[in-house]
Amino acid sequence: MKNYTITVNGTSYEVTVEESGVASAPVAAAPAAAAPAKKAAPAKKASAASGAVKVPAPMLGKVLKTPVAVGTAVKKGDVILVFEAMKMENELVAPQDGTLASVAAVGQSFEAGEIIASLN
Repeated sequence: MKNYTITVNGTSYEVTVEESGVASAPVAAAPAAAAPAKKAAPAKKASAASGAVKVPAPMLGKVLKTPVAVGTAVKKGDVILVFEAMKMENELVAPQDGTLASVAAVGQSFEAGEIIASLN
């Protein structure tokens, strides 16, 4: 993980970049002038953690749709879950080919890093 300070249109933002190898939706940064960020809470035990390949939430959000049913074969890049974060719809995609083993329920809220889907 690397920490950076980025200035956009005169506003500074503190950002942390982590290479995970998992495609995800963009993450908004908090202004640097804001109060210090809290340390990330440990990931909660998720109901969607039954498969061998865990798919964590890229940010805080709420599940809107699950376009793929559990047990369905998916290809890398297929949308497996649509969620709302910061009043925007975001798509969570399969990190690799496999079969969807579990996925969070529609309406479920989650935190960044929480396992919200898994593949076999």
